[in-house]
Amino acid sequence: MIAAIGAVSLVAACSGNGGGTATGGATGGAAYPEKNITFVVPFSAGGPTDTVTRMIAEPMAAKLGGKIVVQNVEGAGGTVGAGEVARADPDGHTVLMHHIGMSTAPALYQDLGYKPLEDFLTIGLVTEVPMTVVARKDFEPKTLQELVTHVKANAGKVTLANAGIGAASHLCGLLFQTAAGVKLQEVPYEGTGPALTDLVGGQVDFMCDQTTNTSGQITAGEVKAYAVTTPERVKSLPDLPTTTEAGLPQLKVSVWHGLYVPKGTPQDVVQKLTEALKAALADQKVIDQMAKLGTAPVPAEDATPEAHRAKLQEEITTWGKVIADAGVKAS
Repeated sequence: MIAAIGAVSLVAACSGNGGGTATGGATGGAAYPEKNITFVVPFSAGGPTDTVTRMIAEPMAAKLGGKIVVQNVEGAGGTVGAGEVARADPDGHTVLMHHIGMSTAPALYQDLGYKPLEDFLTIGLVTEVPMTVVARKDFEPKTLQELVTHVKANAGKVTLANAGIGAASHLCGLLFQTAAGVKLQEVPYEGTGPALTDLVGGQVDFMCDQTTNTSGQITAGEVKAYAVTTPERVKSLPDLPTTTEAGLPQLKVSVWHGLYVPKGTPQDVVQKLTEALKAALADQKVIDQMAKLGTAPVPAEDATPEAHRAKLQEEITTWGKVIADAGVKAS
């Protein structure tokens, strides 16, 4: 895991790659970046979104010819950090890394304080991370089908951990309960790190979490793994079946990540950030790091504002229905 507590500075020597003034569209005026760029991660340090952010920050800084500082602003399922970025100066020096939760927040929160499609500009998608269904290593069920049978018979006793309402682990847990036809006792945490720690320690029974957070524990035998929630197996976990292979095809979800800036950010700055993102995703070190954690960079055509916005719009519609059907609301 590439994790650290608090903000971490990632410095790249000025190479001239991003220092000139771009042409076309609104202009950012002086050379961008003029000062440190802050990448806001709306989740705890050491979690999967934080890990992905730190992977791409250094090569993006190298392309831009500046300095990127990663700042964790956690709380309320990612909405606190997202809200701060929505209100930030639209000059490209405050950037948000968010995951699928950007598309679910409108359905979950009555007073969100921002509108994802109206208050942000998209930079590009970064990666789609598979989810895994994992349990404490001494949990009785041995297969996913046995897990479904067990939780149905013990719905009042089994504990399902998540990283808080609106977190990817919470959404995957909702889908699991819908697919299994059961309502379980959910145990929310403030971040996936604490949730996984308690799972390893045996304080909770099972959870869904991203491969970027669980691969190490799975390979080390610290947790029991049942399935991966994508159509194909993950290369770094070749023995782990898909949910379709394991008998629960309705449970399909991946956690996509993307970069955002506040509305009003000049188009030439957006373009420079998109170009830097593409360069980072083509970096072999980033590709190798992601592969070890069971994921990969998106194709270059998806690392664009247009593809990212289309994905966001589609997912807002999809998850709005899922959340409404589940009757879930965040306070």
